[in-house]
Amino acid sequence: MVAANYTTVRNNLKDYCDKATEENEIVVVTRKDDKNVCIISLDMYNQLERDLKNALYMAKLEKGFTQIKEGKGTVHELIED
Repeated sequence: MVAANYTTVRNNLKDYCDKATEENEIVVVTRKDDKNVCIISLDMYNQLERDLKNALYMAKLEKGFTQIKEGKGTVHELIED
């Protein structure tokens, strides 16, 4: 992870974008009043999105398994076309 203030990043934006895309670095841009932001590559962003969706899906599955173990499940007949 690399941290730099806003002015430094603004003056060297290409270099920091290259760090994010070519070196898979997370660039933290420090700003006034703790309004910091991060620059990450699109590939890293997409991976984070996938990981989050997978984690949410796994949590739903885990909740369902817990409910079944607690006897809160309902048996249904299969519907065939």
